[in-house]
Amino acid sequence: MKAWTRWQDWVALVAGLYAALSPIWVSTTHEGGAVASLVVLGALLVVTSVVSLARPATVAAQWLIALWGVLLFVAPWVITYTGLSGAAWTSWIVGIIGVLAGLSVSLTGDLAHRRAIPH
Repeated sequence: MKAWTRWQDWVALVAGLYAALSPIWVSTTHEGGAVASLVVLGALLVVTSVVSLARPATVAAQWLIALWGVLLFVAPWVITYTGLSGAAWTSWIVGIIGVLAGLSVSLTGDLAHRRAIPH
């Protein structure tokens, strides 16, 4: 796989950027937990996506993208900001996108690897 070409990483990058910047336009009532969750986990998603784009053979980055997605998805319940619907929905949707993007890369990568190496 060539660097900077995997669409799943680009999707995860855009989703992470959206999450990280979302406190600007999503009402968080300046609740620290909601803002911190969205900004930190969104930024981690962006950084991991860039690493995965630059070095597509880094398998750990693909699994980290899925992990950040899971953490974003559960954050509204764990950090207790489900009452802030904009922040919660942003977290849930970006979380699902992160999980799907990370697992999609992992699964398609495993299939390509199995096809390349005959048993």
